[in-house]
Amino acid sequence: MSDANPITRVWHLAARFVTSLPPTPPSVDDEVWVDDHLLPGERTLWVQLSNQDRRHSAAVGRRFVEARPAATRAETAGAILHDVGKIECGLGTFGRVVATVVGPRTEAFRAYHDHEAIGAVMAQRAGSDPATVELIAQRGPAFDALDASDHA
Repeated sequence: MSDANPITRVWHLAARFVTSLPPTPPSVDDEVWVDDHLLPGERTLWVQLSNQDRRHSAAVGRRFVEARPAATRAETAGAILHDVGKIECGLGTFGRVVATVVGPRTEAFRAYHDHEAIGAVMAQRAGSDPATVELIAQRGPAFDALDASDHA
């Protein structure tokens, strides 16, 4: 989203902030849908995400499949796990807002800003397919669909 115009970026961040406030878990339907697309090691990572991040990742995964109907299981897993590296930063909603505003000034803020690379390593260690790892790292033929799905 680095090439998005500033108004679109602000709108996305504001909408993401508001939807990140309620701590409710994903719906049962989303939990089942995610389970159908993740390997056991990937599921172990996914359940470590906050409820807010799991709701977001399921929504992004569903939008991704709508945008890319021929997506493989590995690509869909990459869409679902695209933010899994945020586990490492340990920041909540307000900490992420500060990290977004001030940049990577602390170790936790650096981890937040590097969550894609961190998440790719985590997924690789969890036994993910190379296509899953590639998508989490923001690369590969399916990345444009993921980026659009994440910022819809």
